[in-house]
Amino acid sequence: MHEQEFTEYVAVAWPRLVRSAILLGCSPTEAEDVVQTALTRCLVHWGRVRRADDRDAYVYRVLVNAFTTSRQRRWWGERPTDVLPEVGVDDPTDASDLGDAVRRCLDRLPDDQRTAVVLRYYVHLTEAQMAEVLRVAPGTVKSRLSRALKVLAADETLAELRGA
Repeated sequence: MHEQEFTEYVAVAWPRLVRSAILLGCSPTEAEDVVQTALTRCLVHWGRVRRADDRDAYVYRVLVNAFTTSRQRRWWGERPTDVLPEVGVDDPTDASDLGDAVRRCLDRLPDDQRTAVVLRYYVHLTEAQMAEVLRVAPGTVKSRLSRALKVLAADETLAELRGA
């Protein structure tokens, strides 16, 4: 087994995998759980992962599958909380508010479009890599991105942020 290689990969990849899971729609704690699940699956098959043409694309495919599976198993309606979330963006120049606004806009997209946007513009995968990760045709990737960008371009919150 190549434990040292896997450990080094996880040390580098963990933060961006967690951020990607958050952008896919997980809370920070759920994101860590989904990433841990994905990396556990990768560890079990590390020989296959390390032989892949694009190791990161392989890991992101496992991450997207783990995320999708986690959403199929749970009910995501109301979730009790001690602290109510803020409703609006107070200061569009504040980085945390900006990130929150972007996440809320991404949450309004259908799962397939949100996943495409995250993989393309946050993870910076090529359309070919995305097609491999999502197991769809490159044309499907392009149409999902096109539809998502149309929705985001029409989003009032993002329009306000662009104007600020």
